[in-house]
Amino acid sequence: MQTSGRLPGTGDRWITRRGRRRLGGAALAVTLALQTVALAGPSTAPALAGTTPALAGTAPAGAAQVVPVPVSTEPVPGQTFVVGSETRIVVAPGGVGAVPVAEGLAAIMRPSTGYPLPVADGASRPGDILLGLTEAADLGDEGYRIDVSTANVRVEAAEPAGLFYGVQTLRQLLPPWIESPTVRPGPWTVSGVRITDTPRYDYRGVMLDIARHFQTPATVKRLIDHASTYKMNVLHLHVSDDQGFRIAINGRPELTTIGGQFSINNDPGGYWTQAEYVDVVNYAAARFMTVIPEVDSPGHTNAIVMSYAGPQANPALPDINCTNRTPPQWNLTGAVGYSALCPESPNTWAILTDITAQLSAMSPGPYYHLGGDEVPASTLAHARYVDFVDRAAQVVKAQNKIVMGWSEIAAANFDHPDAPDAVAQYWNNGNPTGAAGDTARLAVQKGMKVVMSPANHTYLDMQQFVGSPLGLSWAGRLDVSQFYNWSGNTSDPATYIPARTTGGVTLPAVTDTDILGVEAPIWSETLRTLTDIEFQVFPRMPATAEIGWSPKVHPDRNLASFVGRLAAHAPRWQLLGQNFYPSPQVPWRVDVAAPDRTTADRTVGGEVASVVAPGTTADQVSVTVDWGDGTSSPATLSGTPGTNKSVNGIYSATAGHTYARDGVYRATVTATRPGGVPTTAEFTVTATSCTATVAGTSRGPLVVADGVTCLAGATVSGPVVVRPGASLIATNASIQGPVTATGAVLVELLGGVVNGPVSITGTTGDVIVERVGVSGPLVLHGSATGPAPLISGSTINGPLSCTANSPAPANNGLPNTVRGPTLGQCTGL
Repeated sequence: MQTSGRLPGTGDRWITRRGRRRLGGAALAVTLALQTVALAGPSTAPALAGTTPALAGTAPAGAAQVVPVPVSTEPVPGQTFVVGSETRIVVAPGGVGAVPVAEGLAAIMRPSTGYPLPVADGASRPGDILLGLTEAADLGDEGYRIDVSTANVRVEAAEPAGLFYGVQTLRQLLPPWIESPTVRPGPWTVSGVRITDTPRYDYRGVMLDIARHFQTPATVKRLIDHASTYKMNVLHLHVSDDQGFRIAINGRPELTTIGGQFSINNDPGGYWTQAEYVDVVNYAAARFMTVIPEVDSPGHTNAIVMSYAGPQANPALPDINCTNRTPPQWNLTGAVGYSALCPESPNTWAILTDITAQLSAMSPGPYYHLGGDEVPASTLAHARYVDFVDRAAQVVKAQNKIVMGWSEIAAANFDHPDAPDAVAQYWNNGNPTGAAGDTARLAVQKGMKVVMSPANHTYLDMQQFVGSPLGLSWAGRLDVSQFYNWSGNTSDPATYIPARTTGGVTLPAVTDTDILGVEAPIWSETLRTLTDIEFQVFPRMPATAEIGWSPKVHPDRNLASFVGRLAAHAPRWQLLGQNFYPSPQVPWRVDVAAPDRTTADRTVGGEVASVVAPGTTADQVSVTVDWGDGTSSPATLSGTPGTNKSVNGIYSATAGHTYARDGVYRATVTATRPGGVPTTAEFTVTATSCTATVAGTSRGPLVVADGVTCLAGATVSGPVVVRPGASLIATNASIQGPVTATGAVLVELLGGVVNGPVSITGTTGDVIVERVGVSGPLVLHGSATGPAPLISGSTINGPLSCTANSPAPANNGLPNTVRGPTLGQCTGL
């Protein structure tokens, strides 16, 4: 490997020493529909003993959970938006480029909410999420605004990329269970807030080495999903190294049939077709990420050398071989510095020109990474190295690409008037105030831009704890704090490498004007699978993302705030089936989801809740259930335990209880981890003896004349009438007509939809309308119940009128979305 690092590329605009250059892939991204990656099975999760104490931090709600932290966040008290069954995602007029972003948001939200969430254009109405493109110059290409009120959520940006990043923030404003691949109970609320946000750096990258261990396109797409969620906009693909060459090159099959047959440690190799590479490039573009290919040279080239000068080569081209062995041999260890291509060989340049031309043609972004690191003078003398880089830079320039390379390339003649624009990627892990920072200083002195990837603060392949089976440790064992704080207690790349005087010559500091952005590389010597990669990426990559996006001066741009916000992301990761290291530096919290239940025999049993508790074993988490009838009991947790390379799974909490009498009970699940704050989730238990149960589809009208009729996820194709003395309990039902109840004992509408008005008059028992979509007015009159009638978290497409009820109705803290006046006792609900 490189005992070192590599380089990246990014989003919509790129700064070079000669000004800004627009990224060609941005227009492509607008035309590509956002795709969703099939979710992997639930990751296992580890309960690892950490050596570093947890850092001070909290896991607050709403906007205070957002990573990267936005430029400006202004809470709006008294406003809460509720996503309901009638919510649409509306693209503002003229926002054609917003449609793929809207479709992507709908694809994320539909599985967990169970709502249709159609994407529409034109005017919005109360209860809609509105996405719009605006002329706001202050937002730039990637900035956005979010305005959340009770009526609507509005996300606006000047460009589709900004709209996409606004949607990523909106995901974090919603409850974490929005990421679930299956329907969850909600409620799906967003607290009132106004956010304005723009990135600090144009370049925010992650690099993946698919050369040392071959990785499939599906694995790379999954990484793209992860990175783009945190507003990373560059995927730097290291596609060739000593152990393997991974992209097919037309006319040069030897590069993959010979050069792609192995991975490090003699693990299986592999390669991508050009169609597969283009598919990944397009997938990334749809998520506003630019793919930058890297074929390292003149060193790290043994796979190329073996393809043309090894024993399988036919015809053999031995003149390209400047490795330290003649003839060359496969070395499938992690050794570095032994291989090189000969700069004097015409065959070297014929091969590299073909590779560069074809990869450049398939990569719309402005950069091509030529590598250039770890070539000792014993392998290739300095003058020959400089000659090689100078010539390779011209090959890249001929493809209309900007040269990128590891910071050693600054030794070449990039200050020559005819030299192409170039970017140096700084990866050294030494003291940046000393000689370790000189390659970056030299790059700045020669007018090059710099991407910051110091190995001891950004290398995701470094181990996170002593004894880890994954990762290396040559740059240190790096937990979240080392990724976030680069110098002492600060995380500012622009102060990391100060000026230095040596031998009477002062080399310049690397400042914000010199820095293109930041990148977190992932080298794959020890990483064989997607779950291995995820374990190394999270929770550290979001630290690099925040450094690249958020302003350097902000009250929440500090480690304590960061780990507090990051702690709230664990449920999202686990619901996405995503592996991560439960770092002891993060104050992970417990999160609980408990669905409402209806029981026909007053008995509750089996799973009552899902519990997220990263870094714990099942016996470390205490879970109790208050059944709402004055009794409580412990629950039993079960699930996949963690290992030293995987996080524990989502736990299932099981418990049982039998109610003494029929009724509607508000139960509460409380979960506590060691030393943590208790987390609760309420759920409704309807305990009754159903005299009739309807499931599937029933042709209406349905008349409930007596007893208790339960609709269990049923569809009723007509009106429903509840007569005096009868009861109706509808759980997640679809009623295609009005609901009318007069003198009923009990009326409960729990989830689902009513395509028509609802009229409930003179009920003598419980009335509950919770998380229901009603496409008409709702009238509640003259109910004399024990507890207050409950109308909560529902969407009502018409007036809401409540009169002469005793006690008055309540919403249980879950406001309704009402597209009409709220009258009488329902005012304010």
